[in-house]
Amino acid sequence: MSKLINQDWSKINYTLQPKISETLEKLNFVTPTPVQAACIPLLSQNKDVAAEAVTGSGKTLAFLIPVLEILCKRKPPLKKNEIGALIISPTRELATQISQVLDEFLKSLPQFSRGLFIGGRHIDDDVKLLHSQGCHIMIGTPGRLEELLQKKTDQINLAKSIKQLEILILDEADRILDLGFETSINTILQYLPKQRRTGLFSATQTEKVVDLIRAGLRNPVKVRIVEKDEATEGDSKIPLGLSIYSMVCEADQKFNQLIYFLKQNKTSKHIVFFSTCACVEYFSKAMQSILPKSIEVIPIHGKMKKKRHKVFDRFCAMQSGVLVCTDVMARGVDIPNIHYVLQYDPPSQASSFIHRCGRTARIGNEGKAIVFLLPSEDTYIHFIAINQKVTIGEMKCVPDVANSVSKLKKLCIKDRAMYEKSLQAFVSFVQSYAKHECHLIFRFKDLNVAALARSFGLLHLPSMPELKGKTIPDFIPENIVYEDIPYLTKFEQGRQEKLKLIAEGKLEKKKKKFNPKNKPWSEQKEMKTNRKERREKRKLAKERSVKLKISRKKKWMI
Repeated sequence: MSKLINQDWSKINYTLQPKISETLEKLNFVTPTPVQAACIPLLSQNKDVAAEAVTGSGKTLAFLIPVLEILCKRKPPLKKNEIGALIISPTRELATQISQVLDEFLKSLPQFSRGLFIGGRHIDDDVKLLHSQGCHIMIGTPGRLEELLQKKTDQINLAKSIKQLEILILDEADRILDLGFETSINTILQYLPKQRRTGLFSATQTEKVVDLIRAGLRNPVKVRIVEKDEATEGDSKIPLGLSIYSMVCEADQKFNQLIYFLKQNKTSKHIVFFSTCACVEYFSKAMQSILPKSIEVIPIHGKMKKKRHKVFDRFCAMQSGVLVCTDVMARGVDIPNIHYVLQYDPPSQASSFIHRCGRTARIGNEGKAIVFLLPSEDTYIHFIAINQKVTIGEMKCVPDVANSVSKLKKLCIKDRAMYEKSLQAFVSFVQSYAKHECHLIFRFKDLNVAALARSFGLLHLPSMPELKGKTIPDFIPENIVYEDIPYLTKFEQGRQEKLKLIAEGKLEKKKKKFNPKNKPWSEQKEMKTNRKERREKRKLAKERSVKLKISRKKKWMI
């Protein structure tokens, strides 16, 4: 069994700077974890490192301490406008979290400045920050860092400042590449000096990560930290304190079971994962209305650009509550004292399953993760067990729980905003389901659409390509006038005025344009791909034509 290394920081194969050791003592980090004990001496002694370790194993300190060690030893010291370390993170939340941990060390090392560069604010603000304060340790997301490197002004020239770089860290490298930042990373690497140290940290080593190791690291030392599972006598991808369960229930019972579970564990801290942003918006509002006021429910997803970090900090500070989110919170982020991870919708990628579960049972603690599945999806349990090498227990549905789905429908009848959100959530879920990576398990044709619609509290089925031509007799729409459903906000007054003008003939009612080319998501994707290819061909043909004209003009001039 893999446990925390039974030694203190002074006994690892490297002597830390006194001020760094003092900070570790203040933060109560008495014992290094295996990934820290392995990586800190290697990176600090100028080795390139490619580390693979299970989620929640303490990778952040494993690279922050070497970063500070290398900069402390540097001679001559860094100037104000020189960048000594670059830390790239896939998400804003993880980048913010890394900067918060680093700030604790910089309290005793005031000679170093750090900068956090993420989306959600204007790039000119970052330029002013770099010009006025400088930045010895730069932390950021790939997109923003690429923008800054390519931006040259009278105030800064980051491409020049970064030539003094000592160490590059890629945190959650597999996630960076999964999110499509491969081009940004390649662009950033072009600006960096060849003579540098590089640390690459990830929970899984994918083919793309291996390619990145070959391109960006020179003779790296590969570190792989695994948990030994005594039950299976093999390596485990999950922390030993984590227990994973599955609950198989009908679509129109899933929400009932979720609400019952949250009520039974109201003093605990939960993360509930949904597949889409629209589902997060809708179900978080529904949970806020249905659950007791003592259970605080907070939504967070990728489309919440400016206030995401505030929401994240607020939930981290809470002792109990529910965070409703998408996979934006599935990787790297460290939220203290999470007791349960509930996967209401299974993730679209199998690798994300383990990363979601890894938000609990971190650094030696215990936690539980539950995935909700439909009867047609039960083979997903065996797939994950084989694909991700984890053991999944069975959790039975609780019989005769309160009917929370009926409350969903009542909310939609009373509030137009909820009615509209229910339709948006349903459409987004169906589209997400249709493009699931495990399409042999998650097949849309196997879905009980009537039960699914009831689980969303729908008053009627929306008009969408995926339902075109389908007859669903088991779903009975509500016999009400949908135009009469009011907003419970200030928008209702404007809507009523608009309806009055339409009734008086002073304003024409907008008609939805029928698009004969409207097709299901899978066919739309193919059409978009074909259009993109045609555009690329036209672009290349145009470039060749321009080159040919220039060539002819030169010959004529000669």
